[in-house]
Amino acid sequence: MLRRPRRNRKSASTRGMIRETILTKDHLVQPLFLIDGDNINQQIPSLNIAYRKSIDHILEEIQVCKELGITNFMIFPIVDEALKDKTATYSWTENNFYLKAIQKIKSQIPDICLISDVAMDPYSSDGHDGFVDNGEILNDPTLPILSKMAVAQAQAGFDIIGPSDMMDGRVETIRHALDQNGFENTSIMSYTAKYASAFYGPFRDALDSAPKAGDKKTYQMDPANKREALMEAELDVQEGADFIMVKPAINYLDIIHSLKEEFETPVAAYHVSGECAMLLAAAEKGWLDLNAAMPETLLSIKRAGADVIISYFAKMWVELNHNK
Repeated sequence: MLRRPRRNRKSASTRGMIRETILTKDHLVQPLFLIDGDNINQQIPSLNIAYRKSIDHILEEIQVCKELGITNFMIFPIVDEALKDKTATYSWTENNFYLKAIQKIKSQIPDICLISDVAMDPYSSDGHDGFVDNGEILNDPTLPILSKMAVAQAQAGFDIIGPSDMMDGRVETIRHALDQNGFENTSIMSYTAKYASAFYGPFRDALDSAPKAGDKKTYQMDPANKREALMEAELDVQEGADFIMVKPAINYLDIIHSLKEEFETPVAAYHVSGECAMLLAAAEKGWLDLNAAMPETLLSIKRAGADVIISYFAKMWVELNHNK
C-alpha cells in the first residue's frame, strides 16, 4: 500500500502536527447563576457542578476562574417571585441586584468579559420571554422592554448583551437603543437559533423561570427546522449582531456547521444544562469516563464550527487542560 493514513497517527507528536481542530480556554465561556443576598452557595441538584451564588461567592469564583485563564462569563439572575410583574419592570430599575452586582464585579475585576441575558422570563410574572396578553406572547410590545433592559445592562458594565428571547426584530431594536445611549462599543451576542428543546430543564430549575402557562414553541424554533436557522441568522446579522448563537449545541451540530459555512460573523454555541447533566449522570453511573467524554464533547462543538463555546464544563475543561 502506497497510502497508509495510520503513519500520521503513529505518535502523539505526529498526531499533534496535523491536528485540525484546536480548542483553548480563550474559546470558552463559563455561565454563572447570581442570587441576591450574602454567603449563598447553593448547589443545583439537577446540575450538580453549578451553584446559585451570591455576589461574594461570584467574585471568588470569577477570581479562581481568571487565575486558570478563563476571562469570559455569562451571568444569569435568580429573581425573587415578589419582584416579578407582567412588564419585567425590575429588570431596569436602579436597585436591581443583578445590575448592582455587575457594577461591583467590573470595578473589582475589570479585565474580564461579561455577557448578559436579555429576556423577560427571569423578571416576568408569566415566566415567558415576551409580553403576555390573554395567553398570547406578543412580539412588538416586548421590544421596548428588551431595549430598556439592554441599556440598563450596558450602563452596569456588561461587555456583551445577550438577547435570548427570540422575538422578531429585537437585535435591531436593541442595537439602536444602545447606540442612542452612547454604547456603540457594547456588543450583541444574539441567541439566533434557539430551539424549543427538552434539554433546558436544569437551567429552569436554577432560575425558577419555567412558564406559568403554555410553552415557548411560538417563539423558540422547531427542532425539525434547519433552513429557518439560516433565515434567522441572516436577519440577525443584518440587524447588527456581533455574534450569532446556536442553542443547544450537541443535537444541533449541523446547525452550527451551516451557520459557520454561510456567515462571517462569529458563531457561538451554548452547551446547555441538560446536555451537561446527561454526561454527569452517565459518569456517576460509571457508564463513561467524564474526564474523557467531556473534552471530546466540547471538541466536537468546536469542530462543527463554533468560535465560542458556552458550557458549564468550561472551568473543568481548563483544569484538565491547564497547559492549553
